[in-house]
Amino acid sequence: MKYFLFIFLILDLYSSDLHLSISSSPSRLNPLLATDSASGEISGWIFNSLVEYDKDGKIIAKLAKSWYFKDNKTLIFKLRKNIKWSDGKPFTSDDVVFTYKLITSPKIYTPYSDEFRYVKDVKKIDNFTIKVIYKKPYFKALNIWMTSIVPKHILENQKNIMTSSFNQHPVGTGAYTINGFEISKDIILKANPNYFIHKPNIDKIIYHFIPDASTNFLMLKTKKLDVGGLTPLQVQRQLSTDFKSYYNIYEKMSNSYTYLGFNLNNKKFKNPLIRKAISLAINKKELVNILFFGHGKICNGPFMPKTWAYNNTVKSSYNPKKAKLLLKKAGYNNSHPFTFTITTNSNNDIRVNAVQIIQYQLAKIGIKVKIRTMEWQAFLNTVVMPKKFEAVVLGWGLSLSPDAYSIWHSDAAKKGGFNFVSYKNKEVDKLIKKAETTIDKKLLSKYYKKIFKLIVNDHPYVFLYIPNSITAVNKSIKNVSPSIIGIMHNEIDWIKP
Repeated sequence: MKYFLFIFLILDLYSSDLHLSISSSPSRLNPLLATDSASGEISGWIFNSLVEYDKDGKIIAKLAKSWYFKDNKTLIFKLRKNIKWSDGKPFTSDDVVFTYKLITSPKIYTPYSDEFRYVKDVKKIDNFTIKVIYKKPYFKALNIWMTSIVPKHILENQKNIMTSSFNQHPVGTGAYTINGFEISKDIILKANPNYFIHKPNIDKIIYHFIPDASTNFLMLKTKKLDVGGLTPLQVQRQLSTDFKSYYNIYEKMSNSYTYLGFNLNNKKFKNPLIRKAISLAINKKELVNILFFGHGKICNGPFMPKTWAYNNTVKSSYNPKKAKLLLKKAGYNNSHPFTFTITTNSNNDIRVNAVQIIQYQLAKIGIKVKIRTMEWQAFLNTVVMPKKFEAVVLGWGLSLSPDAYSIWHSDAAKKGGFNFVSYKNKEVDKLIKKAETTIDKKLLSKYYKKIFKLIVNDHPYVFLYIPNSITAVNKSIKNVSPSIIGIMHNEIDWIKP
């Protein structure tokens, strides 16, 4: 009896639930359609890609067992043979070919299709071998296969993928499964017992739906969450000794930035003098100091510091006197002020506070700003993607390998594209196209640094700040390993007593 009790206790060690939080509801858990952060985070547990980044930012095999380039336009993947979809069906080459055909078909609207624009064909050699043929050499030939693979046997007969029940009840190859989700409700993920690496040690992940940041912090303080993000204000002034004894705190520069984006189709922002005046009138240093207490930095442009695409010769300028002169030149003064509305999501307190500070700073040069805040899904679906805004405050999370096309090329201003500010610059377009077929890293860096400078000079965005990522993790959890790609990269190896 004692022996069996011991076994039970050991098993229980590996089965405690992991409690996380989520501030907005996913829209679709089909990874090909997951364009918001909530959908991306949840679908990331359910699906896998052929390759992924390891903790050091190196590309490694995932669903693929190995790969090699036959020549500079032909990529061969060998797939693992021991993988099953969560409904028990085997994963094969057919699923990879199907995913490629679906993501590039008119059946779905997705910005991720742009990743595959240089793929000429994807062919099945046998059940576990794939040949990818490119139209020309492509600098992201391997990276694009970080796109999650979806099951052919479920989706091939769906009449409308955009509204399919699969989007709420997905079947994947990932470490966790989900029976479905409801808007504004908690989300429960269960460990996949047949996960090809190994079954996760933690049996269940519970995402508590907490749209309010103060409530999220309260949940952390009362030890009802195992992992949670912290704001700089909380770190500086609101953490008790008890909190610090319960949680480890990990901090690093995030791979993301926040920006004020102008709708360039709106007549108010067609004049570049207006955009430049607004940029010069925003004191980014003050913004960072007030919002982050030293736990963030000024954003100078569209690519992240310490990457090969970053142009460190481009610096932000704050010059309200010059901003006033530009406004006057554009025909605006105190009796005829420039006015516009900034819209952002209501569940992000830092963004809301940032907009209020911007409103105050712009008022100093006579610009009148109205603020509109909205629930995330309504904001995304009725304002951002349909381009029904004057200006928005939003953020981008960026890959370790920057790709300017999906946000900055004029082609990406299409329906469903990420270039929803409708930025268009012929020289930038040409440089992006040149860079795509450049395998020489030095030349690639040269092109991207020029792209960086051109975009900043056009002022389609005011690049605001790069926040630090600050995460609290329950100290009792074993095998936590901070990395360049974040805390959760090895969650299947975590053990929670």
